[in-house]
Order: sequence, then structure tokens, then C-alpha cells
Amino acid sequence: MSNDRDSLLQNSDVNPSTSSDYYDHIETHPVQSPTCELTPPSNFPQIWAACTASLSALCAGLVLGWTSPIFDYLTDGQFNNIPIDKNQMGWIGSFATLGAMAMCIPTGFICDLLGRKMALLLLMVPFLAGWSLIIWAESILALYFGRLITGMAIGACCVAAPLYNGEICHQNLRGALGSLFQLMVVTGILLAYTFGVILSPYQFTKFCACMPFIFLMTFAFQPETPHYLIKKGEFEKAKKSLMKLRGTGYNVEAELLQIEGSLKESSQLAISLRYTFTKRSVVKAVLIALALMFFQQFSGINVIILYSSDIFKSTGIHLDSNIATIIVGAVTALSTLCASLIIEKVGRKLLLFISLSAIAINAVVLAIYFSLKTRGHPDAEVLRDIGFIPVAAVCLFVLSFSLGIGPIPWMICSEILPTEIRSMVGSTAGTFNWFLAFVITKSYLNLAHMLGKDTMFYLFSATSVAGTIFVLMMVPETKGKSVADIQEELSH
Repeated sequence: MSNDRDSLLQNSDVNPSTSSDYYDHIETHPVQSPTCELTPPSNFPQIWAACTASLSALCAGLVLGWTSPIFDYLTDGQFNNIPIDKNQMGWIGSFATLGAMAMCIPTGFICDLLGRKMALLLLMVPFLAGWSLIIWAESILALYFGRLITGMAIGACCVAAPLYNGEICHQNLRGALGSLFQLMVVTGILLAYTFGVILSPYQFTKFCACMPFIFLMTFAFQPETPHYLIKKGEFEKAKKSLMKLRGTGYNVEAELLQIEGSLKESSQLAISLRYTFTKRSVVKAVLIALALMFFQQFSGINVIILYSSDIFKSTGIHLDSNIATIIVGAVTALSTLCASLIIEKVGRKLLLFISLSAIAINAVVLAIYFSLKTRGHPDAEVLRDIGFIPVAAVCLFVLSFSLGIGPIPWMICSEILPTEIRSMVGSTAGTFNWFLAFVITKSYLNLAHMLGKDTMFYLFSATSVAGTIFVLMMVPETKGKSVADIQEELSH
């Protein structure tokens, strides 16, 4: 036993030198000490560290929202005098999702090899390289590569940021800080919609390129996660990291023992791909992670975000398309903030159920409106009279998405998966999510032309209904539970 380990355990009330039964005990029944109960962990250091890490997600949101407010400017060939047609514009939007898909799995290995913090700091490379290509682009090929490389930063961020936040926060803050990633993404999209209107397209692009520097300057001073440091055998550094995150008045010994016990138990299981697909609890956890990503994308959210201005125009209400997208972005950000505030009180499972149920209802409302408009042939006055219905349905759709199925799938991976496979499965789920996003964004217009917009929204509604059934039958409530408790529940 190393000196670092001795110093980590020297004040413990329990002798850890015995068998693995001790580690099983501390994983399922965390050690309590009087000091821990008398001096609760400080919330501010954890919140500040999570916020600075999640600034990377805000930068990702700016990448996702960049094309929307300057769509006409790009297609008119005014950006660096590069001619762009509608088909090329579709590829400019989709290349970001392809880049994101390509980086999710490699980022999982980077997180395990170099650490969660270093993986996040390395995001500066693709962010700056991609935005530089876009700013000084002289051809459509440079724009394609710029979008692809910034998309790679998005994919890496989607794996590293939720993993970092999940491992630094105390159990009492796990839900609120877990949803912070999605909140920052939608905040970044809202900033893109807003500053894209206020600034000139070239100034707006430079603004997006500057945001990663703010992320770097704030996050560089945050600690590595205690989980990663203990996994690498750096016990003294892990203790210092946890003290910085919990405050000096908090006794970190019991929590360090719990983390180490969890890691030791996972390593004793000798996790492998074969084991992953034979143990019942792990298989169910992987299925839940992938299924929630599927229901998130096939709710139709990207269609709503990308084509909300077209839906607003079709109602006959005279509303500027840029203002319409800002409204949708603001509703998304505010509802995601609400979710982060209530998720620990309401719980994940109930929010997922409410979210998917409300999405199904609003998707049907939009489908009925499109059926009436395209197949019912009502007169223009009737359409104007009911024009508020699809507008309200779009806003409620986005609100419902942001309350549950938007943020929760990203955070639940760190709650239901054993530590040893968390990076691997989380990155696989992220890849799957971005693949679905690419498929939907590229195929929607063609399918809507072939089948009709109403048919597409009926399909989105049906998928969300299936999602509610899946949540009721398969998804455990993770609020206030350790990974061992959740794995035990999934094993039945």
C-alpha cells in the first residue's frame, strides 16, 4: 500500500485492509462519519466547476445554431463571396453532425487515457481550427471542413462534459448539475439566434470563434475528477481534488472510500465486451442508454428547431422568421433551466414520462393542422383563425422536450453504468445519437415531400408514445441512488 493511500485512509473509522466484502459494503452502504453529517459539502465549488466545464457545451450550441440566423446570407453567396446552393447548404448543416458522430468513441478512450479535464481542454484545438477555416474560407470545401472539425468538438464535448460533471458532483447535486450540459447547449443555440440577428454575419462568426477562449480561461483552473485520479492510483491528488470540490470543512474520507470501493468492485469484475453483453444489469443499462437517445432524436426535435420558421410562416401570422427562431430558442433555454431546478425533486423517470407524453400530444396537434391545411383544403380565413394552434404546439413541444427527454439521456449514462464501462458506453450512445440526428436532418425534407408533413408528425407522435411505454417498463428512478443500487435494481 502506497503512502498516498495510507494518507487517504488514515482518519477512516473502518479498517479497509480486509476482503472485497468491505468494498461491497461501502458501495451499497456509504460510510458515514460525524464530521460529514455536521459539515455538509459546499455547493458553490461544485457548481462553479460544472459551469466552467459546461461552457464547452455553450460553444457547441453556437456551432449548432450558426447556420440558422445567416441562412439567407449564406445561400445568397455573400459569405466571403462563396456561391452556395440549397443542397450545399444542407451539407454545411449536416457536416457538423457527422463530425460529432466521428469523435464520440475516440473521446471515450481519451477520457480514460488522459483524464476528463485534459479531454475537455483539448476541445480548444478543433474549435479554433474549425472556426478559423470558416472565417477565412475561400471555397465551399473550406466551409465543409470547418463545419466538420467544429462538429468533432461537439461530439467530444457531448462525452467529456457530462462525464466530468457526473464525477465531480455530490449525490445531492447530481441531477441539477447533470442537466447543466443540455442547458448550456440550448443557451448557446439561443445566443447564436440572438447575436446572429444583432451582428453582421462576419462579426457573428468571430463572436462564435472567441467563446472557446472564455471556456479555456475559466476551466483550466478546475481539478481533475476524484474518480479518474483514484483509478490511476493518485490517491493524494484525489483527496485534494475532492477537498477543493466539497470545501475544506467537509470530511472527504468516507466519500473517497466509497469511490474507491466502487472502482475496486468494477475492476474485480474484469469488464470486457463479452462481460458487458452477458450480465443482465449491464445489458439493461446499455439498452436504456441507447433507447433514450433514440427516443430523443425521433421525437422530431431537430425538425422543429430547423423548420420552426417555416411552420410559423405557414400559419399566416406575420412574424419575422428570425424572431420566431429566437422565441423557440428562448423557450428551450428557459424550460431546460426549469428542468435543472426541479429534477432532484421530481425525479428522472417522472420527468421523462411527462416530457414524452406532452411531445406526443403536441406532435399530433401539428400533424392534424398539416392534414387540415394540405388535405382538408379549408379557406384562408379558417387557417388564419386557427393559426395560433401550431404556434402554441411548437412552443409546448420544445418546452416538453427540454423538461425531460432533452437533458436526461445525456446525464443518465453516468448514473446507471458501472464506472469501468461508463466512458465506452457513453461515447457509443453519443455516436448513436449524432448518427440519428444526421439521418433525420438529411432525410426529413425528402420524406415530408413524399409522405406529407402530417405523416411525419404522426410518426414522431407514435414514437414518443412508444417512448413513454418504454420509460414506464424499463427505466429505473436514479434520484438519490448509487450506481450499485441502480445496478442491483436492473439485475432483477
